[in-house]
Amino acid sequence: MVATGHVYIACSLDGFIAKPDGGLNWLMADPPGNLMALYDSFMADKDGIIMGRATFDTVRAFDPWPYDKPVIVRSRSLQASDLPVALQNRVTHRNAEPETLMAELGAMGWKKAYVDGGVTISAFLRAGLIADMTVTRLPVLLGAGIPLWSDLPEIALRHMATDVLDNGAVMSRYAVGTAT
Repeated sequence: MVATGHVYIACSLDGFIAKPDGGLNWLMADPPGNLMALYDSFMADKDGIIMGRATFDTVRAFDPWPYDKPVIVRSRSLQASDLPVALQNRVTHRNAEPETLMAELGAMGWKKAYVDGGVTISAFLRAGLIADMTVTRLPVLLGAGIPLWSDLPEIALRHMATDVLDNGAVMSRYAVGTAT
């Protein structure tokens, strides 16, 4: 059995997930009060998290560590020695194609993985391994930064729901038409 990928991500109205330097301060400036409860609900049935190296480099300094489930960093360059000692039992790294990684996780008993990070999400979308996405557009224009999407083919989506959060953010959920 192959695990399925699921996306939960926020971006600026102009489609950036971080500032050019990777900064996320804009994201936390006025978070909607219900965003964390919605995230907790999303994570309830996920077995763990797959993220890219750039995302990991941003979140590794968070104190406290925000994840209570296993984290796999998909990276060609990360080594075990690069992991902070405090995270060595919580984070592993793999240099594997999305199809291989999801098959391995499925063999380990994972059913659903939270996939995070723009490049990583795009790679899993291209591989047809994302089942659904929750994308929250925050009411801010960054003008430049790290884009949510990169090098994607046309992918059919089916709109499932849209909610306006208490700070004006718009959260939309989509089923991915090409997901396996």
